Amino acid sequence: MGGKIEIRNERVFATDRATLFDAFADAEKLALWWGPEGFTNTISRFDLKQGGTWLITMTADNGTDFHNRWTFDSVVEGERVRMTHHEPVHVFTLDMRFSDEPGGASLSWRMLFDRTPDNEAMEKFLHAANEQNFDRLARLLAQKRGR
Repeated sequence: MGGKIEIRNERVFATDRATLFDAFADAEKLALWWGPEGFTNTISRFDLKQGGTWLITMTADNGTDFHNRWTFDSVVEGERVRMTHHEPVHVFTLDMRFSDEPGGASLSWRMLFDRTPDNEAMEKFLHAANEQNFDRLARLLAQKRGR
Protein backbone atom coordinates (compact mmCIF):
# COMPACT_ATOMS: atom_id res chain seq x y z
CA MET A 1 0.00 0.00 0.00
CA GLY A 2 2.63 2.59 1.10
CA GLY A 3 2.65 6.35 0.74
CA LYS A 4 0.78 9.03 2.65
CA ILE A 5 -2.70 10.48 2.66
CA GLU A 6 -2.80 14.26 2.84
CA ILE A 7 -5.95 16.16 3.79
CA ARG A 8 -5.93 19.94 3.41
CA ASN A 9 -8.50 22.48 4.54
CA GLU A 10 -8.17 26.25 4.54
CA ARG A 11 -10.47 29.15 5.33
CA VAL A 12 -10.22 32.91 5.75
CA PHE A 13 -12.03 34.16 8.85
CA ALA A 14 -13.28 37.70 9.40
CA THR A 15 -10.96 38.38 12.31
CA ASP A 16 -7.35 39.24 13.01
CA ARG A 17 -4.66 36.57 13.26
CA ALA A 18 -4.10 37.04 17.02
CA THR A 19 -7.79 36.43 17.75
CA LEU A 20 -7.85 33.42 15.43
CA PHE A 21 -4.80 31.91 17.12
CA ASP A 22 -6.28 32.61 20.56
CA ALA A 23 -9.40 30.61 19.63
CA PHE A 24 -7.07 27.60 19.47
CA ALA A 25 -4.58 28.54 22.20
CA ASP A 26 -7.28 29.18 24.84
CA ALA A 27 -8.55 25.73 25.90
CA GLU A 28 -11.94 27.11 27.02
CA LYS A 29 -12.57 28.59 23.58
CA LEU A 30 -11.12 25.56 21.80
CA ALA A 31 -13.55 23.25 23.60
CA LEU A 32 -16.44 25.21 22.09
CA TRP A 33 -15.54 24.60 18.43
CA TRP A 34 -13.27 21.55 18.11
CA GLY A 35 -14.69 18.59 16.23
CA PRO A 36 -17.54 18.01 13.82
CA GLU A 37 -21.10 19.23 14.38
CA GLY A 38 -22.84 17.53 17.29
CA PHE A 39 -19.72 17.03 19.43
CA THR A 40 -18.99 18.54 22.83
CA ASN A 41 -15.54 18.54 24.37
CA THR A 42 -13.85 18.19 27.72
CA ILE A 43 -10.20 19.21 27.76
CA SER A 44 -8.39 17.73 30.75
CA ARG A 45 -4.88 18.82 29.74
CA PHE A 46 -3.64 21.45 27.31
CA ASP A 47 0.04 22.25 27.51
CA LEU A 48 0.59 24.32 24.35
CA LYS A 49 4.37 24.14 24.00
CA GLN A 50 6.85 21.93 22.18
CA GLY A 51 6.59 18.46 23.73
CA GLY A 52 3.38 19.40 25.56
CA THR A 53 0.36 17.12 25.81
CA TRP A 54 -3.26 17.75 24.89
CA LEU A 55 -5.93 15.40 26.27
CA ILE A 56 -9.44 15.94 24.97
CA THR A 57 -12.56 13.82 25.26
CA MET A 58 -14.89 14.42 22.36
CA THR A 59 -18.48 13.36 23.07
CA ALA A 60 -20.76 12.64 20.12
CA ASP A 61 -24.42 13.62 20.25
CA ASN A 62 -25.29 9.95 20.94
CA GLY A 63 -23.20 10.06 24.14
CA THR A 64 -20.20 8.11 22.80
CA ASP A 65 -16.89 9.38 24.20
CA PHE A 66 -13.73 9.52 22.10
CA HIS A 67 -10.61 10.04 24.23
CA ASN A 68 -7.89 11.74 22.18
CA ARG A 69 -4.22 12.21 23.00
CA TRP A 70 -2.03 14.69 21.15
CA THR A 71 1.57 15.85 21.47
CA PHE A 72 2.62 19.33 20.36
CA ASP A 73 5.66 18.90 18.10
CA SER A 74 6.25 22.63 17.57
CA VAL A 75 4.49 25.84 18.48
CA VAL A 76 5.19 29.29 17.04
CA GLU A 77 2.74 31.59 18.78
CA GLY A 78 0.36 33.28 16.38
CA GLU A 79 1.78 31.47 13.35
CA ARG A 80 1.94 27.69 13.50
CA VAL A 81 1.13 24.61 15.55
CA ARG A 82 2.32 21.16 14.50
CA MET A 83 1.08 18.22 16.51
CA THR A 84 0.74 14.45 16.46
CA HIS A 85 -2.52 12.66 17.18
CA HIS A 86 -1.81 9.33 18.89
CA GLU A 87 -5.21 7.85 19.64
CA PRO A 88 -7.86 6.65 19.22
CA VAL A 89 -7.25 4.56 16.13
CA HIS A 90 -5.70 7.01 13.67
CA VAL A 91 -2.13 8.23 14.16
CA PHE A 92 -1.45 11.36 12.10
CA THR A 93 0.16 14.77 12.16
CA LEU A 94 -1.71 18.05 11.90
CA ASP A 95 0.05 21.22 10.80
CA MET A 96 -1.98 24.37 11.50
CA ARG A 97 -0.84 27.66 9.97
CA PHE A 98 -2.24 31.07 10.80
CA SER A 99 -1.64 33.99 8.43
CA ASP A 100 -2.88 37.48 7.64
CA GLU A 101 -5.12 37.83 4.60
CA PRO A 102 -7.03 40.74 3.09
CA GLY A 103 -10.20 41.07 5.15
CA GLY A 104 -9.14 38.69 7.89
CA ALA A 105 -6.89 35.83 8.84
CA SER A 106 -6.40 32.40 7.33
CA LEU A 107 -6.18 29.05 9.05
CA SER A 108 -4.84 26.17 6.99
CA TRP A 109 -4.75 22.55 8.11
CA ARG A 110 -2.61 19.81 6.68
CA MET A 111 -3.24 16.32 8.04
CA LEU A 112 -0.81 13.56 7.09
CA PHE A 113 -1.67 9.88 7.56
CA ASP A 114 0.02 6.64 6.60
CA ARG A 115 -1.86 5.07 3.71
CA THR A 116 -3.89 2.18 5.14
CA PRO A 117 -7.31 0.81 4.15
CA ASP A 118 -8.83 2.26 7.35
CA ASN A 119 -7.33 5.70 6.71
CA GLU A 120 -8.42 5.63 3.06
CA ALA A 121 -11.98 4.89 4.20
CA MET A 122 -11.87 7.93 6.53
CA GLU A 123 -10.35 10.38 4.04
CA LYS A 124 -13.55 11.97 2.66
CA PHE A 125 -15.22 11.98 6.07
CA LEU A 126 -12.26 13.78 7.63
CA HIS A 127 -12.17 16.51 4.98
CA ALA A 128 -15.87 17.19 5.60
CA ALA A 129 -15.41 16.99 9.39
CA ASN A 130 -12.63 19.58 9.17
CA GLU A 131 -14.97 21.93 7.31
CA GLN A 132 -17.47 21.48 10.15
CA ASN A 133 -14.68 22.42 12.59
CA PHE A 134 -14.16 25.60 10.60
CA ASP A 135 -17.93 26.29 10.56
CA ARG A 136 -18.04 25.98 14.34
CA LEU A 137 -14.97 28.21 14.68
CA ALA A 138 -16.52 30.85 12.42
CA ARG A 139 -19.68 30.89 14.60
CA LEU A 140 -17.60 31.27 17.77
CA LEU A 141 -15.62 34.16 16.27
CA ALA A 142 -18.86 35.84 15.09
CA GLN A 143 -20.31 35.56 18.62
CA LYS A 144 -17.17 37.12 20.08
CA ARG A 145 -17.40 40.01 17.57
CA GLY A 146 -21.08 40.53 18.37
CA ARG A 147 -20.42 41.21 22.05
